[in-house]
Formats: sequence, C-alpha cells, structure tokens
Amino acid sequence: MPHLPRVLRRALVACAVAYGLSALPALANPQLQSVIADNLDQIERPSRLTVEPLVSEIAATGPEGMALLTAWADRRLALSADGQLLIVDGDTITDAATGDPVMDADPKMLRPNSGVRGVIEAALVVSQIAAADPAVRAAALDAIARQGSADHLAALRTAPTDPDPMLAARRARLEHLLTIRYGTDPATRVAAIEAMSGDVDLDVRAALNPVLSTTRMAAMAPPEGANIARELTVGTSVLPREAAYDLLKSQGDAEPLLSGPAQRDALAAHIVDGRVGGVPVAELRDPAARDRAYAALEAEGTVAPAATQAEADSAVDAYRYFDVYTEPSAAVTDAAEEAQSHAQMKLGAMRGVDLGLDALSLASIYFLAAIGLAVTFGVMRVINMAHGEFIMMGAYTAYTVQTLIPNRTLSLLVALPLAFIVTAFAGIVLYRLVIRHLAHRPLETLLATFGVSIALQQLAKNIFGTQARPLTAPAWLEGSITINDVISISSIRVAIFVLALVFLALFLFIMKRTRLGLEVRAVTQNPGMAASMGINPDRIAMMTFGLGSGIAGIAGVAIGLFAQVTSELGQGYIVQSFMTVVVGGVGNIWGTLAGAALIGGLSKVIEFVNPANTLAAQTFMILFIIIFIQFRPRGIIPQKGRAAEM
Repeated sequence: MPHLPRVLRRALVACAVAYGLSALPALANPQLQSVIADNLDQIERPSRLTVEPLVSEIAATGPEGMALLTAWADRRLALSADGQLLIVDGDTITDAATGDPVMDADPKMLRPNSGVRGVIEAALVVSQIAAADPAVRAAALDAIARQGSADHLAALRTAPTDPDPMLAARRARLEHLLTIRYGTDPATRVAAIEAMSGDVDLDVRAALNPVLSTTRMAAMAPPEGANIARELTVGTSVLPREAAYDLLKSQGDAEPLLSGPAQRDALAAHIVDGRVGGVPVAELRDPAARDRAYAALEAEGTVAPAATQAEADSAVDAYRYFDVYTEPSAAVTDAAEEAQSHAQMKLGAMRGVDLGLDALSLASIYFLAAIGLAVTFGVMRVINMAHGEFIMMGAYTAYTVQTLIPNRTLSLLVALPLAFIVTAFAGIVLYRLVIRHLAHRPLETLLATFGVSIALQQLAKNIFGTQARPLTAPAWLEGSITINDVISISSIRVAIFVLALVFLALFLFIMKRTRLGLEVRAVTQNPGMAASMGINPDRIAMMTFGLGSGIAGIAGVAIGLFAQVTSELGQGYIVQSFMTVVVGGVGNIWGTLAGAALIGGLSKVIEFVNPANTLAAQTFMILFIIIFIQFRPRGIIPQKGRAAEM
C-alpha cells in the first residue's frame, strides 16, 4: 500500500468508505424510529385525551418527526401488513422514519379524528411560527387566522418572539383574538378585548359577537348567578305578548294555546245529556262558560291539556323576561359591550368616509360627462340632446380599439385620443349640418338634436347590435384600493377622478392661456364686438362645439370601463349632465364642478337612506333640483358680466 501511487491510494480509500456506508442500516432518524416502535398502537388508534404527549415527543425528533406529523394530520399516514409506519404521497410510499421507498400494494390508511388532528396541527403551528423562514411563519399565521383554535392559542403564547416587527404584530393580534374566544381567565380576556377596542375589522367583530350573544328566558325572579344583559317589557316590539307566551311554552311553563274552533269542536264532541263538563249547552254562548266546560273536561282527562286566552294572559303576566349572556363573566361582557360601542362609533365615521368617497367618485363621473355639455350649452347656449350619444360613441370607439389591440393598456392609451378625435369630428359635422342653421332658435335646436340622438342610437344598434359589449380595463385598474373592511374604492373610479381633474386643468388652460380660449371668451361676452375685432364667431362656435363633443367622447371611454357599452349608454347620463350644468351655473366651469359635487353627493345620500328604491332616489333628486332652481335660478356659481344677460 505504501508503494502505490498517491492518487490510487485515495481512490481505494474512497471505495472502501462507500462500501462501508452502504453496508450500514438506513436509520435516518433513530430517535423517531424508537418513538414509533414504542407507540405504534397509539398512533394506529389515537385518543384526543392522551395523544398530546406523543405528538410533542414526535415533534422533538426533528424535521422527520414534523414530516410524520404533517402526513398524520393530512391523513396520509398508513401501516403496512407487517406493522411498518408509512407515508403515502400519491403513488409514492416511504418509510415514516427513514424516508426510504417502500413497495406495498395495499397499505392500511390511518384516519385520525378531528380532535387528534387539532392536537397535531397545533404542534405543527408551534414549529412553523418559530421557523427560520419568514414565509413559513407568515403562512402559519395565515392558517391560524383562517381557523384558529384553543390549541393554537397555547402555541402562540409559548412560541419565541418573532424578530420581524410586522409578523410580531400579526401574532399579537391573533393572540388577542384567540384569547377573546378561547381564553379561560376573565382578566386576560378583558385585557385582550381592551387591546382590540375600536377595531372595526371583521375578525374583531366576529370574535366579539359570540361573547355578546344572549339567550332569552322567562322566570318569576331574576335568575341567580346569571349574567343578565337586559330585562324585557312584554307588549313592546322587542317582546310581543305572543312571543312571550311562545317562550313560556318552549320552557315547558305553559300549555299550548287553545284556539276557538278547536275548543268548539272539543266541546261539541263531549255533549252528554245537554251538558258539557257540567255546563248546560245553552250557556256555551258565553266564552267564560266555554272555558269552564273545557277546564272540567281537562280535569276528567277527556281532552288534551290546553290554555285558554285568559289563562295565557295570566301566565304571561306572572313571569319576568330576560336576555341572558351566554358568557358567564360580567366583566368580559362589559368590556365587550364597550369595545363594540367604540367600534360602532368608528364604524359610523368610516361609513361616512366611504359614502363621501362614493359621492366624490360619482361626482367625478358626472363632471366628466357634463364638462363637454358645459362648453356647448354654457358657452353657445345650444341645447344638444345628442350629447349622450357622443358619450356612447366614445365608449364604442374604445371597444373597437380594444378588439384590434389585445394589450389593454396600449388599447386604452390609443382609445382616449382617438375617441376625442372621432367625437369631436362628429360634433363639428353636427354643427355644420344642423346647429349653425338653427342659431338663436333653441326649440328647433332641441328637437333637431333629439332626432339626431335617436338616429345615432339606431346606427349604433345596426353596427354593433343590441347586445352589451364589454370594455375591459387594464390589469392595473382592476381591483380596488382598500383601507380597511369598510373603506374601499375601485381603482377605475380613482382613475376617473384623476381624469376629471386633468380635464379640469386642461379646460382652464385652454380658456385662460390660449388664443382659442381668448376668442371663445370674447365671442361669449359679445359676439358683435368680437366679430368687429376680426374674430369669426361661426368658426369659434364650431371649434367650441367640437371641443365639447370630444370631451364627451373621452367621458364615454371612462364610463365604459365600469358600465356595459350599449346604444343607450349615453341616455343614463344626459339628464344628470344637464342638471349638473344648470345647478352649477350655466357657462361656468367652476359651477359645473360644484353642481357635479352637489348632485353626486345628494344622490349617494338618498341611496344610503333608501337603498332599495332607485326610482324613488331619482324622483327625490329631480324634486330637489326643481326646488333649488326656484331659489337660485342662475345656479350655485352664476356667470357674471354681459354673458349672464344673454
């Protein structure tokens, strides 16, 4: 051996080591194998009351033991014919202690009950919430949040402190919630409730509701030792007399109430020699006599026991009625009541914020739909009944672009300017062919544009059909921005709000900083003087009409992202658009903004008060507008100067 080359000597040593290792028995975890051998009977037939020490012992053997527990909880543990413990994973069967593959055609699967599985899962959670990988710890907390138990509470309390501050906060929250539900010490539960006081999330309310659940009972005096929530008064809406008597019957303290027909039938069946229960038949016209006769038959045992109305009233008046907490500790229920009261106050405030966000979202939609009308109606004094169809044309333009460009983001970026161009061109055509020939004739203009509206709707039906067409938003606009379980707003509505602000800024820039805006304002103030200064009023009116129509097309793209695109899409917004312009102040963009905010907010308030009747909400809105115009006929922010006199 010493004379062999060094490389050859190393090769021989390696071969010898490999041969020696292959000759050793495969014992990946001797400690686990020992535990299995000593407790195989209990693993095969476990008991909830005695399995906990065994589970702890298996968990202490390391990763192999945790794998065994996982398979046991998932009902993937089995026994071979010779008593070998196996883990079955689909078609793969391995030894539970060594991990070696095993050939067994028919293993006997072990089916632990839910109690045993709860103990196992609690042990698994202990290891998972103390794992080195934060993702494993987070997954364990997610599992506890979905279906926590008293075993999980004990695991959370004994686990080491989590180094991640966010995961540590989640653990503390879960521990509070499980303590409220499963804690045994009232003082600890009160502390947990106080720690969660004012929290309006659903999991907190779900934890408090069982604590505050009550059962209704009737008694001659307040029950001793009971945690009474309230005493009820008979005859109120909370406890009608019929409900009180039903409660007595359910407790076995009263007989079923005897109805009039049943009493008459029973008395008629027991007439003997002109008497019933010793009462002459001639006297049975009196209800009191009928009651005496039936009571006599009851005493004889010839009819089923039943209570007359007088007896029922007497029984109801003889008892007192209580709602009793199922939770025996008054300290716990008092803390829960206070926490729920704080939560309700906070919940009310958050619902107000959520309602305000909804109103702001609706106002932005109305503003975006009305800003084009504010240009045409406010500046040109043209009542364009086809404005809603320009909104519809913009939505159909976006739908057409989306069918040609599969990428949702790119199609939206193309659709916005294209919708403006298409509808602006349509507006210019409408002006050249119809509007300019009906100048200063508002009634004829209204009728003509109404006819154009019907024609455009029919044209859309002929091209796209009557079926609603979906306009899918890009992935980054899907979902919603959620603050908590109460406050949330869809991403599309946030985008529409931003778009409305952009167009407000763009409109102000055009009107205040560009030559077109200067000319529009000049024509609006005094068309004759503007014409004498070299401005063509007809050209300015045409461009203004095109601008307003183009903005309506962009509004159609935005509205189509959350509403079905149909030929009647614009009809749902034309009335609100006119109301927005009139209420805000004709010809004033700030008035349009104020009108949109007022109408959007009022609409949401009416819907909140009467959510089941949408038609009533619209009716109330129209009535409000009529009354408002009586007091402020020129709107919230009326136009000033000569334009206001036109």
